[in-house]
Amino acid sequence: MDLLSDILSQLQLTGTLYFRTSFTSPWSVRVPAFEQVARFHFAYRGRCLVRVRPEQPPVPLEQGDLIIIPRGASHKLFCDPTTEELAVQLDQVVEESGFSGHGTLVYGEPGTHHETQLICGHFAFDTAVRHPLLDGLPDYIHIANYGQKAGSWMEGTLKIIGAEAAQENLGSDLIALKLSEIIFAQALRTYIETEADMAGTLAGFADPAISKALRAIHDRPAHSWTLQQLASTAGVSRTLLANRFNHLLKLTPMGYITQWRMQLARRRLLTSSQTIIEIAESVGYQSEAAFGRVFKKYFDVGPATYRRQRAA
Repeated sequence: MDLLSDILSQLQLTGTLYFRTSFTSPWSVRVPAFEQVARFHFAYRGRCLVRVRPEQPPVPLEQGDLIIIPRGASHKLFCDPTTEELAVQLDQVVEESGFSGHGTLVYGEPGTHHETQLICGHFAFDTAVRHPLLDGLPDYIHIANYGQKAGSWMEGTLKIIGAEAAQENLGSDLIALKLSEIIFAQALRTYIETEADMAGTLAGFADPAISKALRAIHDRPAHSWTLQQLASTAGVSRTLLANRFNHLLKLTPMGYITQWRMQLARRRLLTSSQTIIEIAESVGYQSEAAFGRVFKKYFDVGPATYRRQRAA
């Protein structure tokens, strides 16, 4: 499994498709904050503006553009600057439109040709998951002409999602939902590959030396890695690798290994019937006691207690 897929699979990403909209001018919607989710809006037809932070200019969302708001921050969607301050809460929009949860949410003045069709949804993560990739995401990721940048297959996928989200045919909800889960991984990959001005953690995942070291860690998480082994794998000196990790990921290489092992162990505690010592050994610990001490440092309770509490 490639590095990004491996990380996202452990984050237990699940997609939720809200609806496809038909907003006709004038309109303005305020979307409330929601923790531990990444919201997305895809401009299927037409255009609008998105304000994520009050002190920053709004983001123009043109037809074919995608915006992802990684930490579920409140934001406003509006057709033009004159309507922004008239924003109506999303719950009120849903109520006034009579939207039942199926088909298209229709809102705004009837009879106008200024229509904006959005595909809206969110991606949820397990609340216990922590990873530098998530921590390092910017306030928003805006990818212009997303379907074209991500490839012709993604453009086709988005068209299918848009069509299915507006239907009430058998299986339409499930088809649109499952296809929407592809968007987050593809958007992150496109962003990392195409944005030259990335800073911080995401730049670390694009760094050739760091990405080689991370790939080795993910391929063999139970291996007794040394800084020298990782540096040799990355093709750089120990000092250079350690400095790049610290600067970009805000972690030492050994710190990343421990954090990743704990995420793997946490997942296995919840999804397998393996014993504690079997899980400990699978992530590189020969002693159940040593594994337990590290696990408790990360999750405040020992592995057995954690498994019991989450099962309950």
